[in-house]
Amino acid sequence: MNTRVVGVEIGGTKLQVVLGTSDGAILLRKRGSVDPDAGAKGILAWIEKAIESTLSELSGEDQVSAMGVGFGGPVHTATGKVLTSHQVAGWDGIALKSWLTDRFQLPVVIENDANAAGWAEYCHGAGQGTQNFVYCNIGSGIGGAFVANGALYNGQGYGACEIGHTYVPDWTASVPGASEKLENLCSGWSITSRIQRWEGIAPDSPLGVRCRGNAALLTCPMLAEAANEGDDRALKEIEAIAGGVGAALTNVITLLHPERVALGGGVALMGDVLLNPIRSYIAQHVFGPYKERFELVPCALEEDVVTVGALLLASQATTG
Repeated sequence: MNTRVVGVEIGGTKLQVVLGTSDGAILLRKRGSVDPDAGAKGILAWIEKAIESTLSELSGEDQVSAMGVGFGGPVHTATGKVLTSHQVAGWDGIALKSWLTDRFQLPVVIENDANAAGWAEYCHGAGQGTQNFVYCNIGSGIGGAFVANGALYNGQGYGACEIGHTYVPDWTASVPGASEKLENLCSGWSITSRIQRWEGIAPDSPLGVRCRGNAALLTCPMLAEAANEGDDRALKEIEAIAGGVGAALTNVITLLHPERVALGGGVALMGDVLLNPIRSYIAQHVFGPYKERFELVPCALEEDVVTVGALLLASQATTG
């Protein structure tokens, strides 16, 4: 009999259910997209159907022993209750662990998706070989995870290393010295919302060519592509984003001093055009003795990072 586990990703834009092994190997995958208008109820309906479909495809030699979930928001790990979602309405106070256990009669562990992803990167990705490791995802929101001395650190059980909810200088404000949450300035949704309001884009500039002169069509990938071609406006925006992310990560490194920090999520896929100015900012501002004693690298597991983490965490699930 082959023992399998189920991994679930519930993000702000992406949904996944996978069947795999407790060491993180994915064998079968179902993908979906979040309908914000349907809220938490719509997501739960999709998750239920996707898990049922996945279990129906088990071979006669397969038996599922547990389920792990990476949820896009803060959760109380011990009870598996969702505290809130900053992207999708209707999640506040939902007992997700009990809901899944009742329906599928499996032990379930619920973790914040950034914690699941950070654990996956530590075990199988960019964190391998370290003892102290920080993961930061910059996607629809911004999250983080900290592995301390080889163990996922979860504070008092409500999560930890919430990098996106730290405050950094707000370069968009008209008032000098203003600050704002990192997530409200540098997440994918916030960047897109800001650049789509731009006026006066030159039609023949790298940005203008990509959006056909209509800023409402701009995306983060377009911003990165234009910056790589030397578009001045795109480069200035990315420099500002790098300053915000760099300020937050400088503080994280100064406080925790990990050997390595890995950046993941859709915005981080901009690559070196974003990572290099972040590295420069950190090098200038980090606590002096820590300079050149850490690395900032891209994540390795890409789209699989949360589901791999969910599979790994499933082995910790209990029936309580």
